[in-house]
Amino acid sequence: MVHKNPASETWELTKRSHQLWKMLAETIRDQGMDPLQVLGWKKTGSLLVGRTPEDSVMLRKRVSQLSEACVRAEYLSTDELHYKEPAIYVGTDGGAAFAPDDCQLDAHQAVSYIEKVNRSFAPEGRYAEFYHEQVTGLVRSTSSGEFEAVQTSNNTLYGKAIVVAAGCWSRSLMHDLFKGSHIQLDALVMPRKGHLLVFENFNPLQLNHGSMEVGYVDYQNATFPLGLDDQSQTLSVSMTATTDTMGNLVLGSSRQFAGFSTEVDDSIVLHIWKRAGEFFPKLKEPSLTDFIKNRKVRVGLRPYMPDGKPVIGNVPGLLNLFLATGHEGGGLSMALGTAEMVVDMVLGNTTYVDSSPFAAQGRCC
Repeated sequence: MVHKNPASETWELTKRSHQLWKMLAETIRDQGMDPLQVLGWKKTGSLLVGRTPEDSVMLRKRVSQLSEACVRAEYLSTDELHYKEPAIYVGTDGGAAFAPDDCQLDAHQAVSYIEKVNRSFAPEGRYAEFYHEQVTGLVRSTSSGEFEAVQTSNNTLYGKAIVVAAGCWSRSLMHDLFKGSHIQLDALVMPRKGHLLVFENFNPLQLNHGSMEVGYVDYQNATFPLGLDDQSQTLSVSMTATTDTMGNLVLGSSRQFAGFSTEVDDSIVLHIWKRAGEFFPKLKEPSLTDFIKNRKVRVGLRPYMPDGKPVIGNVPGLLNLFLATGHEGGGLSMALGTAEMVVDMVLGNTTYVDSSPFAAQGRCC
């Protein structure tokens, strides 16, 4: 939560999602399992760091905002920061906002666990998987006119509701599904490419907390005109760093509009490494090429919405067709709150968090 703004429209959804992740971790613990082993879940606390007097002013303000929003946070001077995270250096004018209750989890472990639990409902007929089946269309009810089924290459799948949650492919999928109909909807979600560097068993630098620089907040929250060409090579690189549950050093991160390309860009990899070295002096000593054997590069596409908010809700005019996409870099952290919101919408319940900021109406052409 340390880099989240309590004044933003995504705050309540993010906060609720974090509560749900913690509840899930507690449930796993109550069942006699270790959330660290199951989800990669651990309470590390997180740091938002800056190096200039202006950054320090912003960080003090962020601490005040978080505290007023009932999130534990404290401002750390340079010396206090060095005590918490000895490896990091922000100069004499810098400082940090510290959120001690922040946690981290492993995306792959979390998804694997949720999938495993889902499969336990299959014998009751409450869950089924249809992987590697291309969606070819939607089936309308002849009586109500609502969409009542999804047509795949091998099956016709009926259900109470249809949820399109295809990340940055949601826009093109919706376009294909509505082709030939009178419905016109442009979800506006576009891919925002990112690189992460993973160093296996990186002994030279072990971190106690997740860390990111102030600039990460600015670039994450930056919005662009609706007419932005998704091939634009707009690039930003900000320092993020953490040690994961396997002891690997994970460094990031880049943001770039490069269409659907997932090719590794070595110049961006080097940029991330050098940026991290400005905050962690130990990384200035070795060369990046020294770690070529135990280095992995992850490239992914974040589903980006021009106004910086996900789209969660029914397609205008269609009661049982829903969108859940556009979370950009916050998809994992907001996942459970989004799922809860969609379920409440499908069942006609009042949503726990106000869903109006995320409605498609007025935001999708």
